[in-house]
Amino acid sequence: MTLAAAPRRAVALCLLMCFALLSACGGDSRTRPDTPAYYTVRAGDTLYSIAWRHGLDYREVARWNGIGRDYGIAVGQRLRLTPPPGGRAAAAKPPATSRPPAASRAPEPPISPPPAWAWPVRKGKVAGPVRQPSGGVGLRIDGESGMPVLAAADGRVVYTGAGLRAYGQLVIVKHGASWLSAYGHNERVLVKEGDEVKAGQVIANMGLGPGQQPMLYFEIRANGRPVDPLTQLPRR
Repeated sequence: MTLAAAPRRAVALCLLMCFALLSACGGDSRTRPDTPAYYTVRAGDTLYSIAWRHGLDYREVARWNGIGRDYGIAVGQRLRLTPPPGGRAAAAKPPATSRPPAASRAPEPPISPPPAWAWPVRKGKVAGPVRQPSGGVGLRIDGESGMPVLAAADGRVVYTGAGLRAYGQLVIVKHGASWLSAYGHNERVLVKEGDEVKAGQVIANMGLGPGQQPMLYFEIRANGRPVDPLTQLPRR
């Protein structure tokens, strides 16, 4: 990253933090208007993919449903996708002799510092921002079929599959407590869920996107919210 890019990245991070604070003070904006109240888990789903599909923070979905730190779910399980009354986890019911808690909204999770991002492909024409039906905002990077797709930062693979509409064969990588990156429209995925990856590691090969054109769709989210990747990636 150049010296000129460093201030720009710092300003972008400050804006993200301010946005999170404003959201916490201005009503519950963590769910989109079209988010269903409940979702029934299907084969191939993970907590990460369900949260990603609905523009939510996976940690909040886990808390709302009393799910442990392993984030395990089962096919047929009914998950709450909106905060329960009082902002408490579904499994945390008060004793019968206690007074019901006053209604309150759980505080917005803080955004941890971003990782040291790198570009997910070594070359290619960039177009963006591109909006997805899920509410995601990312980059379309045109390239060549089979081109290596690289992990944009150190992390752990939390989802691979084609269960999210408009993403094709998708890989989602978790970076620290707050950050996720997604790599869509892959021809071949070279990692599996649970794998630890390093920045620059080849995780997939570029496939065909809309219009049968070779491309990668790349997205970054912080606490479930889309972040413009151009505010995070170093200048090329």
